[in-house]
Amino acid sequence: MKVGYILNTYPAPSHSFIRREVRALERRGISVSRIAMRPFDGDLVDPADREEAAVTEYVLAKGVIAMIWAVFLAGLRAPVRIYSALALAIRAGYRSEAGLFKHLIYFHEAAYVARRVVELNIDRLHAHFGTNAACVAMLAAEMTGRPFSFTVHGPEEFDKPFAIALPLKIRRADFVVAISSYGRSQLCRLVDHRHWPKIKVVHCGIEPQHFDMTNPPPVMRPVTLVNIGRFAEQKGQLLLIEAMAEVLRRGVDARLVLVGDGELRAPIERMISQAGIGHSVKLTGWLDERGVRAAINDAHALVLPSFAEGLPMVVMEAMAMARPVIATFIAGVPELMQDGKTGWLVPAGDVSALVEAITALATAQEDKLRRMGTTGRARVLLRHNIDTEAGKLALCFSQRPRTQPA
Repeated sequence: MKVGYILNTYPAPSHSFIRREVRALERRGISVSRIAMRPFDGDLVDPADREEAAVTEYVLAKGVIAMIWAVFLAGLRAPVRIYSALALAIRAGYRSEAGLFKHLIYFHEAAYVARRVVELNIDRLHAHFGTNAACVAMLAAEMTGRPFSFTVHGPEEFDKPFAIALPLKIRRADFVVAISSYGRSQLCRLVDHRHWPKIKVVHCGIEPQHFDMTNPPPVMRPVTLVNIGRFAEQKGQLLLIEAMAEVLRRGVDARLVLVGDGELRAPIERMISQAGIGHSVKLTGWLDERGVRAAINDAHALVLPSFAEGLPMVVMEAMAMARPVIATFIAGVPELMQDGKTGWLVPAGDVSALVEAITALATAQEDKLRRMGTTGRARVLLRHNIDTEAGKLALCFSQRPRTQPA
């Protein structure tokens, strides 16, 4: 079987879960063609990401002429389908936040993808995220008659489902993947119940062989917390800085390492300076997978005070390395974490609860942290093995394309 993966920006530092999924599918004998709209606008620090970039085809790099020519060829090959795809693009763009003009661009991108689908004899299309990549996959599927599917991660898709025509994409897809039961419930809200059976849950996964238990949590103090992710509003790092300032004022011997980068870096640095806690907070920038694992290994626990999430990969990675986690009680996180057993779950946006959780972790006995880590590791290895999850996705790919209800 040949599957075309349709992506917006790929690879990217925060999208390693896609790379793991693709490679797990290939280990199962499925041929995967990576087709992305554009490359990552920055340095790829992870060698595995650079390897993926070398085998990814970039649509926008082909230029406007190539896309216009693809529309012409698609029209010659299947004139009814090309007009049907154009009507679908107009329908999707009419009330979309992106607007009609951008959907006409997606139409041209889809024509190029459709050309490659035919040339490579691709059997079906799969997109990650329910935004423009899913739209391009939907339009290319309309042009070629191949089935398409897509994975929804959240939280962006759940914030504005009608602005991205998400219900339309769900209805027309062969199947749709949610990464948690919570995510599936949000998708079910958007469409008639007749479409619910095709909304599947396939977790993002980790590669167990990359996470061993040879290094128990550090025994030395200060207690070290690590936060990993894009510096963005939804990740809650500003709230975390506020909480750390209060923790340190209480006399708790703690340290925080922030791994990542993003649009909120300057406000984060400013808040650290204003709070006078620069001696206890370190910013590393983006790290490759080995660097991320080293940062988790050197920490007593992961802290993730997000306001909105799907189901964060860093929680899985920290649990796989037998580290307790402090996270917010949102989205799919409680499906994996167990409060009091694998770490601490706190209400999103509640700085006082976050302070109490950090204080509790910093004052906990070593054997309690070790038990939490061991319990978390067993749980994540059971629920999030990438080869097991890729097997679920491969089964969906192998089934006969469904006839959609009206």
